[in-house]
Amino acid sequence: MRIEVRRTGGFAGIERRAEVDTSSLPDTPVWRELAEQALADATGTPRSPVVPDGFSYRITVDDHEFHCADPHLSEAQRTLISRVLKEGA
Repeated sequence: MRIEVRRTGGFAGIERRAEVDTSSLPDTPVWRELAEQALADATGTPRSPVVPDGFSYRITVDDHEFHCADPHLSEAQRTLISRVLKEGA
């Protein structure tokens, strides 16, 4: 599974991007469950309004893409974003 996070906005407006390929990781099932929950949380909800100096995210999980923004993130989305930005290249 390939997970990509693109973060834009914030006070400085700097874009940050990271990607993780979970296929060779020992905790692949954990990544899969987290990504599926984050995707499910985004299904059927309109694009979140952006708050001043807040971050917006474009998350791609294999061929599925969704958008979300602070402060309207589910716990799964927040955790997934944090992990990908921390562990991704």
